[in-house]
Amino acid sequence: MARNPNRNRAETVLVIGLGRFGTAVASSLIRMGHEVLGVDEDLSRVQETADRLTHVLQADCTSPEALRQIGIADFKTAVIAIGGDIEASILTALAVIEAGVQTIWAKATNERHGKILKSIGVQNVIYPEARMGQMVAHILTGKMMDFVELDNDFAMVKTRTPGELVGLTLEQAQVRQRHGVTIVGVKRPNEIFTYAQATTTLAEGDLLIILGEVERVERFAAQT
Repeated sequence: MARNPNRNRAETVLVIGLGRFGTAVASSLIRMGHEVLGVDEDLSRVQETADRLTHVLQADCTSPEALRQIGIADFKTAVIAIGGDIEASILTALAVIEAGVQTIWAKATNERHGKILKSIGVQNVIYPEARMGQMVAHILTGKMMDFVELDNDFAMVKTRTPGELVGLTLEQAQVRQRHGVTIVGVKRPNEIFTYAQATTTLAEGDLLIILGEVERVERFAAQT
């Protein structure tokens, strides 16, 4: 079951592997206005996602010949979302690299898998399970409502105003100088988020969006 892209494939993102992760990536790209070609060896997955994704094809992407038939050389960006079968992930990555795709993202299930992918030339390796585990660990304590790691040691966190800062303006609180984090947004109950300014007064129950090094945002949130 397949629908072929009508637009230039150079403008289309190729997503290989239509499990939960691959389908989530493809669906998000579509919502952001991108064309997506989703490919999976499993016909049932192709059929399940045919109505949700822009274009879908059944193919064994460990095969260079199958990739050539898809027109792999015309794609600038590919996401290899194969996680459960490490051998298939690596063989697919090799075939995509050899086809000359400029930008490749690949899912890794563990550190060893990731190291192999990087060693063969994959520029961007993703560890979705590890990131989800880290996020849950930060949230389940109740000190953070959300945690997003933006880089290896830098994160954005949603938390509440620490008691010691209640009633102070951001200028008075000197959060950046004292805690090494930056408050970028504040949300009052029943109001929308607003950009934080020096004159913004922090109140009990406010939700704060803060940026900073992971250890620093953890320490700041622990005070709430």
